Amino acid sequence: MPTCGVVYVHSTPLAVCQHVEWAIARVLTAPVTLHWTPQPVDPGMRRAECSWTGRAGTGAELAAALRQWPMIRFEVTEEPSPGVDGERFMHVPGRGLFHGIMGASGDIQIGEDRLRAIMASARAPEALSHALEKALGSAWDAELEPYRYAGDGAPVTLLTRVG
Repeated sequence: MPTCGVVYVHSTPLAVCQHVEWAIARVLTAPVTLHWTPQPVDPGMRRAECSWTGRAGTGAELAAALRQWPMIRFEVTEEPSPGVDGERFMHVPGRGLFHGIMGASGDIQIGEDRLRAIMASARAPEALSHALEKALGSAWDAELEPYRYAGDGAPVTLLTRVG
């Protein structure tokens, strides 16, 4: 059953733009040409976004392909599909890759077993709060938020996975 999602490249050096397109094209097995615009939050950087359709798991493949360049900021989302949870991947230089399960409304969800483990290991309210913030990807969200707003109104490219 096909699913869909979005790749947001929030900032990348100009020299890496073509490599990003090639990486996405390898995963989607289709040619990719993105519309790159300047990233006003980070002068000299470029940004682009594209919607995609493909089989479940494509979001993880896209995130793995893009994390080859540790200097880029990106997000990849995959919508829930029958029998498969949605996912969000966020990458920030120096922080690495965050992966979270995404509900139908786009919120990060923390499963029961993970919540129980967090509660069992937290020895103080501050430790519990810190562990929950980490599980929700709050630090990644905070760093990416200015880049998200900079992309409001930017053109979106639509892509479909062939295989």
